Amino acid sequence: MSTLSLPRPGQGVWPGLFTAPRSPMRARVAEALFRKAVRPLAVTVRFPDGRTWGAGGPEMRIVRPEEFFHRLGADAKIGFGEAYMVGDWESDELADVLSVFAAKLSTLIPPSLQLMRRWAERRQTEINDVAGSRQNIHRHYDLSNELFAVFLDETMTYSSALFEGGDADLRTAQLRKIDGVLDYAGVRAGSRVLEIGTGWGALAIRAAQRGATVTSLTISAEQRKLALDRVRDAGLHDRVTVELRDYREEHGRYDAVVSVEMIEAVGAEYWPEYFSVLDRVLAPGGRVGLQAITMPHDRMIASKASYTWIHKYIFPGGLIPSVRSIEDSVRENTRLEIVESRSFGLDYAETLRRWRETFLTRWDEVRDLGFDDTFRRMWEFYLAYSEAGFRVGYLGVQQFGMAERLGH
Repeated sequence: MSTLSLPRPGQGVWPGLFTAPRSPMRARVAEALFRKAVRPLAVTVRFPDGRTWGAGGPEMRIVRPEEFFHRLGADAKIGFGEAYMVGDWESDELADVLSVFAAKLSTLIPPSLQLMRRWAERRQTEINDVAGSRQNIHRHYDLSNELFAVFLDETMTYSSALFEGGDADLRTAQLRKIDGVLDYAGVRAGSRVLEIGTGWGALAIRAAQRGATVTSLTISAEQRKLALDRVRDAGLHDRVTVELRDYREEHGRYDAVVSVEMIEAVGAEYWPEYFSVLDRVLAPGGRVGLQAITMPHDRMIASKASYTWIHKYIFPGGLIPSVRSIEDSVRENTRLEIVESRSFGLDYAETLRRWRETFLTRWDEVRDLGFDDTFRRMWEFYLAYSEAGFRVGYLGVQQFGMAERLGH
């Protein structure tokens, strides 16, 4: 298990988390806005004195109203999640409650207050240059390989599965997803494959089993260590190389490039460089297979510089692209074009539901790794929050197949 100093609230990483910020005026405004926002929503907000707000639906219990509204008043984008982490509110139907809010996310704040909020709210400061990317990735993926092994399936695949016919087996759906992106990239026996973002090696192993030779890049030392062990156990160490290297430092030439849910960590200012690298390392006639979490373009633009609970606690420096931004980046920075694509956002909702259920069922194993109850609530909120986004279409996931444009 990693002994790195990582985000585990309650262990001093964020001193003061359990003390709500104080601003009576902001708290009163937050309470009024929240009451107005939930009035028409299909949710039941229940207070300790028995009062309820909302139009009826999954129940959100406000345990400490004063602290809850002070947190919302200080910074709603962070305070709502922090309030759950410390127990200011709770729910037995967390993903259902969050889905109600996610469906109305862009309209919860009245338009008259949107500009004021954008002027006052915190902005993202993480930088995704080579050094910054390593630090950002380290904060999530180097938490503990054992932690991820608790709730992922045996392939150790930490991205959306692709279900078919009500798969009972998550492993089957994950391998279908991997095969889909490998097919888009044209990976076959003899292919020279570059993978950007190793994970724990499942895609590299699957590509090697097709007869390809794979160079896989990661900037997570913990992931590389386990991926190498898994490659060795699969008897494929002669076909797979796992390098601790940033994508910008790659200068080889490959028949296929694959990257699954790594672009979200790149940052908008580095998208041109990311796609230029895909283009530069791809041999003539080669193909790219890309999987990306996406969001509607207008929402991406509106939230581009925002600093949210997800940035603070889960994915520092991240930005989810839109389909349009990917299309524009491919057109403007490569000699490629998108020739195939598929969308399967509801499959991600199901994937996250299964991860969260397993995480909570096996919590004792996570706790034995040294994680505390605040960490449990943080990850429960993260997984449910993400599931809600995919349920209502606020988030999507896409696979893209890219090939050389005609005339190039």
